[in-house]
Amino acid sequence: MAEPGASVQVVPVEARPPGVGEVRVDVAATGICGADIGTVRNPAPATGFPVTPGHEVAGVIAELGSQVQGWDVGERVAVGWFGGSCGHCSACRVGDVVHCPKRKVPGLSYPGGWSSTLTIPAAALARIPEGLSAAEAAPFGCAGVTTFNALRHSGTGPGDLVAVLGIGGLGHLAVQFAAAMGFETVAIGRGEQKRKLAEELGARHYIDAERQEPGAALGRLGGARLILSTAASSKPLAELVDGLAPHGRLIVVGFDGSPLQLPLAKLVMGARSVTGHLTGSPADTEKAMRFAVATGVRPRVQTVPLEEAQQALEIQQEGRARFRMVLAPGA
Repeated sequence: MAEPGASVQVVPVEARPPGVGEVRVDVAATGICGADIGTVRNPAPATGFPVTPGHEVAGVIAELGSQVQGWDVGERVAVGWFGGSCGHCSACRVGDVVHCPKRKVPGLSYPGGWSSTLTIPAAALARIPEGLSAAEAAPFGCAGVTTFNALRHSGTGPGDLVAVLGIGGLGHLAVQFAAAMGFETVAIGRGEQKRKLAEELGARHYIDAERQEPGAALGRLGGARLILSTAASSKPLAELVDGLAPHGRLIVVGFDGSPLQLPLAKLVMGARSVTGHLTGSPADTEKAMRFAVATGVRPRVQTVPLEEAQQALEIQQEGRARFRMVLAPGA
């Protein structure tokens, strides 16, 4: 839990029995996302203090509330950024639950997964397939489903040149997904020491952003049909657009909130586009995990006990995570 002006503290909590349409999950693993850092730092959270962050959760169903159907105690489940929706707005009615204006997010709308127990709407659950451990499954609730969906819904086809900016918590998964989907994958990172890693993840090309402008380098490769930006900085994006082929698309899933300064001529003259992408539904999360099991895509995680949440958060903040910090209650 996080208190105002204090570091993260691990304290005893009472398990909340599930209400109508809810389930209680015994948490086995929970990832630390970049957005969780914002949750911890927020001086005035909407739900007040204390705050329990966490929206990359894997665990086992411990209790079922009334009117819950299709789920059983003991099932392995994952929970992600999507933590429930209203069910009746125009977005929900067409199945676009992640864009419900009243969408709930674990850790923001109610206590999240940095805990040994989590009570959530049953509609937020995704089944974990055989072949994934809890620590591997947890990041699929946010980082995994976000990059998987951004790539598969991009309109890009097998053999197209696809670039991934950033080889971090999201990027290392995006590179693997892109390679597994049959794209000619380019990884863009900082430093020659990441070249071998990029190749291990499945990239056919590596661009060192410390040595050359990534957009110009992509142009020399013929231009990318798609660039997926997973980096936490918006600064490189204007130059990166130069690396798009005609009709190419830049999809942003990682950003720092700063404005994007982009000459419109870069878009108009090449019929290019810049779009954002946000997470996915529980069904999407299940698809991402099944695809990962079938193709060998896996998050690289560092698992630490829940009691060391503060130290794990500092590692994440300092950019030293390789590549997803995962908290394990009872470890």
